[in-house]
Amino acid sequence: MKLIHYVLIAVASIGLSSPANAYKEVTVSNGGTLTGTVKLEGQVPKPKGYNLTTLPDQFYCGRISDGEGWRILQPFNVGPEREFRDVLVYLEDVEKGKPFEDEGARTIEAKDCLFLPFTTVVRDSQPVTVVNMDPVMHDIQAYETSHLGPRVLFNVPLPMNPAHPRNLKDRSDAGMYHKHMAGAPMKQLVNLSKGRRVFVMQCGFHAYMESWGVAVTNPYFVKTDEQGRFTLTDVPPGTYKLVVWHPYVRSATEQTVTIGPKGTVDTQLVVAAPTGRLYANEVLDHAYNRYNVTEETKKEIDPMIKKQSH
Repeated sequence: MKLIHYVLIAVASIGLSSPANAYKEVTVSNGGTLTGTVKLEGQVPKPKGYNLTTLPDQFYCGRISDGEGWRILQPFNVGPEREFRDVLVYLEDVEKGKPFEDEGARTIEAKDCLFLPFTTVVRDSQPVTVVNMDPVMHDIQAYETSHLGPRVLFNVPLPMNPAHPRNLKDRSDAGMYHKHMAGAPMKQLVNLSKGRRVFVMQCGFHAYMESWGVAVTNPYFVKTDEQGRFTLTDVPPGTYKLVVWHPYVRSATEQTVTIGPKGTVDTQLVVAAPTGRLYANEVLDHAYNRYNVTEETKKEIDPMIKKQSH
């Protein structure tokens, strides 16, 4: 059975609904399979842009930049055929089903002045471990967020490996240094308030370092792959809400799907791209008019690892 739906997705500032009952693990002998594809319809939103001369460690973090002195963060990972990658797909209202494996603390790496992955899926009250792989200091600032407003979860420094060089102020030295070595892991508990399921983590030193997290209540979740596809298996027969989530799409969606015994349902989900300005630091067409960055300064920040495009 194939379903085609045009959907909108929940923005991170809106609280995701919580189930009334706790999830129960049972043997699923006649479970079905839910597969599908998520595509983005419309113009891909502009990325975020951060001027490297206004933030610390411009030479090291500028190894990946646009060659004009800007670091680009594109929250929307969209393929050539409009496939919407790395978005979260999950089922609500699943009261019982396959084992909800506890995989321990999720790991988020600070690498090349990015937090990876961009989206992390956790269980509520599950710890996350953050590791600094870079030769520069980072700082973790984590907040839970919903329509109720933000609340601080934790704020701790993220130390670098002592074997890294301590001073990379020269452009050539910073640009040619490619080693990644783990600093001391920082394990923090993600303990969200009642009714909240979303948190965001940023670096207090480098504003372009950003990572989002969602707390799920059952094991029926997955992120879309490079083709925008997803698969959920061993789903107990029944009717559920299918949710697709991305932190920068404003409107919520709850799509009803019915899974029969040992049945397979295939869905094609088309998400309307958000329009208008999504964030204050959107890439500007004439950014240097705002910051008065000189041509000489631009030349000093050379993307020796990767040249980004807008």
